[in-house]
Amino acid sequence: MLEALGIQQSAETVYRLMLDHPEEGVAELAARLGWSQERVREALGRLTEARLVAMEDASGDPVPFNPEVSFSFLLARAEAELNRRRRDVEQAERAVADILSRYATGPGSGPAHDVVERVVGLDAVRRRLEALAVGAREECLSLLVGGAQLPDTMDASQPLDQLALERGVKIRSIYQESFRNDQPTVDYVRWYCELGGAARTVPVVPLLMVVVDREAALVPVDPLDGRAGALEVRSPGLVHALTVLFERLWESGTPFGEAPRRDAHDLSPQERELVMLLGIGCTDDIAARRLGVSLRTVRRMSSELMSRLGARSRFEAGARAVKEGWL
Repeated sequence: MLEALGIQQSAETVYRLMLDHPEEGVAELAARLGWSQERVREALGRLTEARLVAMEDASGDPVPFNPEVSFSFLLARAEAELNRRRRDVEQAERAVADILSRYATGPGSGPAHDVVERVVGLDAVRRRLEALAVGAREECLSLLVGGAQLPDTMDASQPLDQLALERGVKIRSIYQESFRNDQPTVDYVRWYCELGGAARTVPVVPLLMVVVDREAALVPVDPLDGRAGALEVRSPGLVHALTVLFERLWESGTPFGEAPRRDAHDLSPQERELVMLLGIGCTDDIAARRLGVSLRTVRRMSSELMSRLGARSRFEAGARAVKEGWL
């Protein structure tokens, strides 16, 4: 349970036993666990590096530090790492948006036709997606916005996914956490994961995207208007940037089939995202669209978060969230 803080399971086992029996030394701990003393000392070495225990210089027996102080340090370090990764993702999103904007204004504004091509019309976009899927040799990465996926989209994707997986193509997809509320989408993801695909969820997916073999990518011309068509990108630099964005989101995502991990403040990733949205003044409507959930769900979540913070307004909730270390 403490692996997210860099503490291996064996070290955690020894640490918990030490707290229950602070008077016991290495020999007694080893006897209780049925381990060798060498194995216990190895675990204690890792606990020492994590600043959870100190070793007595005379007897060599361990002495735990104050857990409140030790874990405050570890949690702060883990939180700093999460914030760094979040900033990296945000920077990648801004870079991608800046690059895409240069190709969305028509002929003459970007590189040659064989680097970025505009695909006009929903039917043309669907046909291009199918062609890319059929031609995939090694890998297909997808970002899927919104919660529930359209039934006709899943029906069209199912045979393509099955053929690709049977050819040995690795398929990884990132969905918004709100998709868990739609049983047909959950069933579809479970089906293709059982065939060998992989899926993770994040609170917010920034844009619809497919990257094939890290050579070509399909992204919307306008993320807010799917009818505007798509851009097929083959510029190595841009495809690399889109792939980095995917990998950053993948690292922070929750594997399909697992419950979203709650942070040190008992916030789920979706709740944490909502706190951030409320903190920057987003309305319930905007927050609901960002999270891919209903307005009713956002209002319920907001009410629960405000109650936990003891706040009577959004502004007060934002201020308290910062004060409590939630943001």
